Amino acid sequence: MHPEFDLSPAADALADIVTAIDDPQLDAPTPADIPVRALIEHVEGLAEAFRAAAAKDSLGASAAPEFGSGAALSAEWRTVVPARLRALAQAWREPAAWDGDTEAGGVTMPAPVTARVALDEIVVHAWDLARATGQELKVDDSDLAVLLDFLQDTPAEGTPGLFGPTVPIGSAAPVLHRVLGFTGRDPFWLPRHGESAYRSKSGV
Repeated sequence: MHPEFDLSPAADALADIVTAIDDPQLDAPTPADIPVRALIEHVEGLAEAFRAAAAKDSLGASAAPEFGSGAALSAEWRTVVPARLRALAQAWREPAAWDGDTEAGGVTMPAPVTARVALDEIVVHAWDLARATGQELKVDDSDLAVLLDFLQDTPAEGTPGLFGPTVPIGSAAPVLHRVLGFTGRDPFWLPRHGESAYRSKSGV
């Protein structure tokens, strides 16, 4: 099967966000309701899991990229995380990656669905980290279209273990805001006095 979309722009954008994070920001809150360092650790793990899923490497793909404390974050995270994100994007450029079923985080899905989950993880966590550290994030319109189509049937209660309860966003809102709302994010989240202002208790 020919690749349906390219994960490189989203992966590159997340890599740029990660490399621009300063050490004093590692303990800052994020919209995911965990510190920046823990979210970077999560991204490090999910990048490898979704690379392995593309390669049909069940050993790597079955390792669930769960949230931790950030204590296991690689000392060289500014180089390790971007490298893993590039490897993920490269793996999904292979036509064979889109064939059949594959596994990520212990869940088996059709490969095109897994690719969409990967894109969602990359874009949403790029926004999480950008918002937490005062950076700007540009998301390709084509990626937003893929995600809006993928997420638009998300139930109001969310998807346990994946998305928290949705945040109602009007249909006239920017597409990025609508995508964020489907994943349980408040598009207007801001850190307040060093504490999380996250209001929707997302699962991711």
